[in-house]
Amino acid sequence: MPLLTQNKRIERVNSTAELFSKHPHLKESAQQFVSRSPEVVDTKQLLYVQQREFAATTPADNSVSILGSDDATTCHLVVLRHTGSGATCLAHCDGSSTWTEVPLIVNAVTSRSNPAKEGRLELHLVGGFDDDRSTSHSLSLSILAAFQKQKEEIQLETCCITDMNDVIRDGIHRPVVYGIGVNVKTGQVFPASFTCRGPAEELRSARTFSGAQMVEVYDSSRELVKIDPCRWTPNNDMAFWLSQDDETILQYLSTSPHAEPPHFVHHIKSTIQFLLDHPTADGLFPGGQPQLYRRAEDGRWKRA
Repeated sequence: MPLLTQNKRIERVNSTAELFSKHPHLKESAQQFVSRSPEVVDTKQLLYVQQREFAATTPADNSVSILGSDDATTCHLVVLRHTGSGATCLAHCDGSSTWTEVPLIVNAVTSRSNPAKEGRLELHLVGGFDDDRSTSHSLSLSILAAFQKQKEEIQLETCCITDMNDVIRDGIHRPVVYGIGVNVKTGQVFPASFTCRGPAEELRSARTFSGAQMVEVYDSSRELVKIDPCRWTPNNDMAFWLSQDDETILQYLSTSPHAEPPHFVHHIKSTIQFLLDHPTADGLFPGGQPQLYRRAEDGRWKRA
């Protein structure tokens, strides 16, 4: 089935500029979206989604009200929601395997929705900017094309991507919106910032840094964050990066060196240190079992 907007089919485009030219209402809604100030999200109802992760739940969830993610420069944040069931998925896509990731996102929502229930699938895309290497632009087109290939009819509601999420400051292109939240009770999608990116922030970052594929991190039926066992190869050569200055790390370990958030270098170094402290992941998953986290009474995620 096609990807639609205002019930009109979106044809394959060769550029995001062509998309916005053909569908000017998407451009107008993107302009409105970037004009909003980011909301600081209360961690007590938040499920944070890291790069190359996705999570899905429904309005019946008593542990999660907001799905959120940030630190997206060339990455794209994808929200898919069924208006009937309220089932909602948020994914942080970096272009590593878009064509296998999009079906996972669609299935995460449709599997939590009663087929007989009225409603439609609504898509929100936020992220990317006008970067030097056109990484964002390529990812924008890949994500749009992948959704066009799905069998379900999907309505594109928000499309704040690449050139519509770009601002020039001090002569340098940067994203306007780095992070979003989606309220799973109401379906509202909004620019957001976060003070907490857990649970198991370093472990999850290490998994992605080591090249793992997109993974689901939440069991909505049990309301548990679930970090499945993963593997990485010991690599002491990584210690080299801990002694490098910020500029070197940005230049070699970022897709967008001039547009990263202020904590990027600290995040990279803490992830590398975690990998050096844990040469293999075996000890982090006793008996080969996943790490599980449950929402505690104080609102924090605690090991289950």
